[in-house]
Amino acid sequence: MNPEQLASKVRTIPDFPKPGIVFRDITTLLQDGEAFSAAIEAMMAPIRAQKPDVIVGIESRGFIFGAPIAHALGIGFVPVRKLGKLPGETITVEYELEYGKNVLELHRDALTPGQRVVIVDDVLATGGTVAGTIRLVEQLGAQVVGISFLAELPALGGRARLPDGIVSAIIPF
Repeated sequence: MNPEQLASKVRTIPDFPKPGIVFRDITTLLQDGEAFSAAIEAMMAPIRAQKPDVIVGIESRGFIFGAPIAHALGIGFVPVRKLGKLPGETITVEYELEYGKNVLELHRDALTPGQRVVIVDDVLATGGTVAGTIRLVEQLGAQVVGISFLAELPALGGRARLPDGIVSAIIPF
């Protein structure tokens, strides 16, 4: 399935969650087994070349794509969660959203210095969430070697906030 065919599986909902926003609903893609499998395979292609030791998935839709990619590659999966969702000792980072601030956390023992990490999420919009995740990964001494998204909203400029040459997105909207 090519990117255009995958994009056709994503439902567009105008004025959600508020007027003027065009929401890209990936649940329709997830409901289609062939499309979901094709999306995972397409996201995995650049990741294989990056030779990661672990996949870091961003809550919550980064889990949907990151866990099966990690499984297929035979490597571990590490979740990055919103504040208060992880038990045990964590590190945190505050990051900017288009409508305010939020906090992400990661287990302090989730990564080791020198590990090669690929970050996975569903959509690249403004880049704030993934920029915060990069800071968490780097706090633990690991190296971000790739960042993979199902889709990208180029008009929001998120790619400019991220390192050059390691970002991939399958569907541009």
